[in-house]
Amino acid sequence: MDPFKNWQDWQKSLDTFFGDEFLSNFEGFFKYKHFPLVNLYQTENEILLLASIPGLDDINNVDVYVDYQSIELKGNVNLRYKGFRLVQDELFNGFFERKIDLPFAVKEDRIDAAYHNGILIIHLYRLIPDNQKKQRISIKKIDE
Repeated sequence: MDPFKNWQDWQKSLDTFFGDEFLSNFEGFFKYKHFPLVNLYQTENEILLLASIPGLDDINNVDVYVDYQSIELKGNVNLRYKGFRLVQDELFNGFFERKIDLPFAVKEDRIDAAYHNGILIIHLYRLIPDNQKKQRISIKKIDE
């Protein structure tokens, strides 16, 4: 459950009570609540996760971990430019870590991931229990 799901409603209520733009003084605390931003798509047996990670200059700066029914993204984005002084800071820069719950368990040995135009694309497949693995156990009778 996302505790910030109704954040806009809360923000309007607080602005009404304390005055317009009350929470703008606290923007830094809430600025990067969820980074990277993700879209999650699913079919009956597949999940497609798109994560927006602009400025990733080296794909080795991102780690993806899958654990049964969740995926964790960790990495580092560097948007600093030598010789330039940062005047306005709105884009995410630095270390990030995000855990996303998936709608169903996925296979850990069958994952496709690619990065294109600032989007990390991860294709996951449903973990379907294999009933073929059931093995009948023979029972031995022990005579006294």
